[in-house]
Amino acid sequence: MTVYLRSLETAVPPTVLIQTEARDVFAAQPGLTRLGTRLVSTCFDSAAIDTRHTAVEEMTRDNQTENPRFFDAGAGLLLSPSTKVRNDIFAIEATKLFIEAAEKALDACPGITSHDITHLVTVSCTGFFNPGPDYKIVRALGLNPAVQRYHLGFMGCYAAFPALRAAKSFCEADPDAVVLVVCAELCSLHVRTSNDPDTIMGSALFADGAAAAIVTARQDPDERALLQLDHFETVLTPVGEESMAWNIGDEGFEMVLGNYVPHIIDDHIIGALEPLLSREDALRGLPYRDIRHWAIHPGGRSILDKVQSRLDLSDEQLVPARETLRDYGNMSSATVLFVLRHILDLPTADGADDGGERICSMAFGPGLTVETALFTKLGSPLRDEPQAWTGDAAGDSESAQPESALA
Repeated sequence: MTVYLRSLETAVPPTVLIQTEARDVFAAQPGLTRLGTRLVSTCFDSAAIDTRHTAVEEMTRDNQTENPRFFDAGAGLLLSPSTKVRNDIFAIEATKLFIEAAEKALDACPGITSHDITHLVTVSCTGFFNPGPDYKIVRALGLNPAVQRYHLGFMGCYAAFPALRAAKSFCEADPDAVVLVVCAELCSLHVRTSNDPDTIMGSALFADGAAAAIVTARQDPDERALLQLDHFETVLTPVGEESMAWNIGDEGFEMVLGNYVPHIIDDHIIGALEPLLSREDALRGLPYRDIRHWAIHPGGRSILDKVQSRLDLSDEQLVPARETLRDYGNMSSATVLFVLRHILDLPTADGADDGGERICSMAFGPGLTVETALFTKLGSPLRDEPQAWTGDAAGDSESAQPESALA
């Protein structure tokens, strides 16, 4: 049975972090050693990021909060709220992003209504609350209260693929199933000042965003699907368990992102791709650059550099990943869906056959885990550029002007 992705929409909060301005704030914090100050400049400048989005509105000098919890704009000081304070904000702000992305995905599917949704899969690794985002989406969108709900929590940057794989399995088991998949991450809640290289790197890379998709095997003669979900595979590299991790601390979640991670990916990416590409005879042994599209999770610039070099991919094939990193940073699980969205928005190549263009996709996370997926691009959605989150928990459709943060 063929399973399709019928819509894929994104959402980001309105407050924008300008990378150079954020760098200057982090570099000016008291308590940094000379080495720490140099690491801040190096990590922020080499990240290949121009802008990121944050749900923490007080991370802008224009927001003069009487009792700041994250950033004292008057003093220019980054503060250290407890994990509880950060998680309480997650419960409020993540709910807005979950609902915004879910509404967009449903609105982009004219042939699907809220009552058609049979399964809901939510994803996040940046906070917890219960009743959780799955419950909030059911209530806000008016889904059937009996919809089957699943939440994938604390898996990390690769979790969108287990969610899509689960959606595909639900549809294969039930031809009438319609699955709503929603990923939302508020990574910026966990930034802090530090001399620790991993913490500095996380502060330079991570951001907030959400993405949602409708997955079903149902056919709609009046609307072409965007993607065909072909295959998924999971590989654990033989090394790297201590090099990438996500731990809970007293002052937020703590990222372990060792500088050896790009080398681990470089050494093992060929083996990680083998189970996926061996699923089809036509792809077994094919030069990697002959697969037209590559949706690589932009965990960082050096990771993309290693992937491109090892697989001998062209600069053009890395544009969706690099531009997503440049404009949005690393939004954990939602990021690879932003990259896929970028590819979907590309015009169909001249001479492409009716079978569609193939997309090979990869995402990396703690473990070190490599999730891979193979898709077929069937259509291109017609819509404007991604809209920032602008509404309340019920989804306000009016636009808001982004604020420049830490400026």
